[in-house]
Amino acid sequence: METLSENKCFGGTQGVYKHSSEATGTDMTFGLFLPAEAAHGPVPVLWYLSGLTCTHENAMVKAGAQGWAAEQGIALVFPDTSPRGEGVADDEGYDLGQGAGFYVNATQDPWKPHFQMWDYVAEELPRLITRNFAVDEERQSITGHSMGGHGALTLAMGLKDRFKSVSAFAPICNPTAGDWGRKQLRAYLGEDEAAWARHDATLMMRQNGLDIPLLVDQGAADNFIDLLMPEALFAAAAQARVDGHLRLQKGYDHSYFFVSSFMEDHVAFHAEALYG
Repeated sequence: METLSENKCFGGTQGVYKHSSEATGTDMTFGLFLPAEAAHGPVPVLWYLSGLTCTHENAMVKAGAQGWAAEQGIALVFPDTSPRGEGVADDEGYDLGQGAGFYVNATQDPWKPHFQMWDYVAEELPRLITRNFAVDEERQSITGHSMGGHGALTLAMGLKDRFKSVSAFAPICNPTAGDWGRKQLRAYLGEDEAAWARHDATLMMRQNGLDIPLLVDQGAADNFIDLLMPEALFAAAAQARVDGHLRLQKGYDHSYFFVSSFMEDHVAFHAEALYG
């Protein structure tokens, strides 16, 4: 693992690191914020999964999360959204290929050799971080924005007992039914729609519910709201009698101005679960 940068940040350290990934077969870069408490022992960790077109850097510099995480003594992980580099498949569209991994393990060519983002985020990167940094693998929570909100919700429901809580900012809620989802799931996973279901938060919620704390914020003025389909997830949560906080925020759009406006709420929400 190579250290690309480390900067003092809110009493802790914001680092950026690169490593060779077995899951993706490429070099991968991630950001990690460690609060001051990590100097004295393992701290709980909040994973932040980013959206379409993003790298590890977008949320790291735009979300305003480090100050709130420092207050709570929580580490933050900012993974990349896809494999990258020479020889890695890509597409002309912004919503497929590099920057658009959708947190799935691709089974179809040309994506299969490198686009194994579920394994990377669920297995490889957690092992790397807990082995090399003062992070407590028994106290993990997860959040994300847009495509990353989709990833956070599906990982939380798919990895039972891994996370203490889950939240999302404007997540892609029902990808098997919308244009932000069907295109990508077909490309990565093939024509069999049964294979898509484990990557659809609405379908997973209907089938199994959720037994950890849930918080979702959606901007009511989001220009992508028809693609995100929050109403499907909200209805599924109600049907499953899930004890969650599902909020429409009047006037807010899809940008990081929206994310940063409610980041304090989300970090505090996860801190309650991580320290509970």
